Amino acid sequence: MKIAVIGYSGNLENSSIKRVSNTCVSLGRLIAQRGHILLTGGRDGVMELVSRGARQAGGEVIGILPFDEAGNEYNNLNINTGMDYLMRSLVLVRSADLVIAIGGEVGTLYEIISAYAYGKTVVLLQGTGGWTDRIIPCLIDGKFLDNRRIVEVFKISALEQLDEFL
Repeated sequence: MKIAVIGYSGNLENSSIKRVSNTCVSLGRLIAQRGHILLTGGRDGVMELVSRGARQAGGEVIGILPFDEAGNEYNNLNINTGMDYLMRSLVLVRSADLVIAIGGEVGTLYEIISAYAYGKTVVLLQGTGGWTDRIIPCLIDGKFLDNRRIVEVFKISALEQLDEFL
């Protein structure tokens, strides 16, 4: 399975990113240990941390990059899309079987909404801040982003709860 992890980008010393760093590394390890391929936006922040964990566990990491940016050191493969951040995000979520959100700003919100619109399973890791937490009160019946009920959006509060998805 190809699993996309989305979330905060930026410097690893950013307080929002530091707060979720152990969770990100553990998530990357878990994905690799289960034999799945990790997809990220290929850059810094959550993307780098989850990639570090996956590589430490011998996993395969593919970075789907905007423009011609260099990816982080943990990517096995960098795919330079030549696209801007938003268009690159569509390639990322369309390529995934499952999307897991950790915190994040507007780019993460865009990826959550895009994944939902494409019928991809979305898992929100509660308590990680950003749009991952802010979107939860907006869910219809606690499960859907709109009345079409395209696909259920799942909420978890611990990585152990990912077992049913992996």
